[in-house]
Amino acid sequence: MRCDTGDLNKQVGDVTDAASREPVVLTRHNKPRFVLMSYEHYERLRSGTDPRRAHAASEMPGAHAELFGDVERLAKGEGYDDET
Repeated sequence: MRCDTGDLNKQVGDVTDAASREPVVLTRHNKPRFVLMSYEHYERLRSGTDPRRAHAASEMPGAHAELFGDVERLAKGEGYDDET
């Protein structure tokens, strides 16, 4: 979610609700200025205990690669059991 800092006072409830679910980018003149997030999220980032990680596709575990292969086949319309 993005919110202009000029609108923050009018939308504080909506913005804090959104920040409890995910980081919210606060902008001024359409330029990112701040990020508002839950304290728990901040602590995970600060302590380095956030289990989420980004990996290169070449480092993807085999089970995940299989799932992505299934999604790719389904996107092409292949593998649907209900088709005859």
